[in-house]
Amino acid sequence: MKNTITKAVFPVAGMGSRFLPATKASPKEMMPIVDKPLIQYAVEEAAAAGITDMIFITGRNKRAIEDHFDKAYEVESELAARGKSELLKVLRETVPDSINCIYIRQPEPLGLGHAVLCAKPAVGREPFAVVLADDLIDAPTPVLAQMTGVFERFQCSVLGVQEILPEQTRQYGVIDPVALDRSVDRIRAIVEKPEPALAPSRIAVVGRYILSPEIFEHLERVKPGAGGEIQLTDAIASLLATSGAVAYRFEGTRYDCGSKIGYLAATVALARKHPEVGPQFEALLAELAGRR
Repeated sequence: MKNTITKAVFPVAGMGSRFLPATKASPKEMMPIVDKPLIQYAVEEAAAAGITDMIFITGRNKRAIEDHFDKAYEVESELAARGKSELLKVLRETVPDSINCIYIRQPEPLGLGHAVLCAKPAVGREPFAVVLADDLIDAPTPVLAQMTGVFERFQCSVLGVQEILPEQTRQYGVIDPVALDRSVDRIRAIVEKPEPALAPSRIAVVGRYILSPEIFEHLERVKPGAGGEIQLTDAIASLLATSGAVAYRFEGTRYDCGSKIGYLAATVALARKHPEVGPQFEALLAELAGRR
């Protein structure tokens, strides 16, 4: 199997119904955290891990994502004419020269597994990453860079995981782990959204994966579940029997930006660290706290 990961899949075809009406005409992945949209944080994380091919699985009303990663000649010309060199630099850094953007339309909303399967023509027979932009992970070393190191070590699929509360098992794929070291577990089994009493552990899969190309064979064979959706978790459960997988307890803070509270938490946390507005924002928070 190829040792390096050069391709990442971004499933971005979802409706974002939890953020209506904000997502009625704009993709949820374009919602900003301070001054960058969620999808840009995800792409920057992938680029920092040495990934060069960014494969977006899109749907209707997602054109804004393509526009965001396209070159904006008119805006660049206007900024250059006005001498706005710093803003021009920021704009050009949206799409590093090292990356290649590929867009594939998911014809029907048939689940995460189906979205990943749509990427098969662009991925080919290489291991690849899957990044869910809803999960923004703030880490000193980008999580995908951490996970590529784990992949090189174990030469099998790697799932990003974290410990959750018992009552949260209904929201995640939950693994049955066998410890290999402090941060890596062999996955003995994986269950999609189990009831707390039936969950094999409190270790849940979050939105970061490195998958072997064999996953496509399993996705093609897996039967649709509830709502006719093809579940990635079911395909991974099948993959365990043939090539195995490990779970990695990454270093970093994850914000579930698919929920309103998670999105607000990410906004506050990253605003406090922002080099431009951080000190002012801290002062604002202190002022607001004083009014309580």
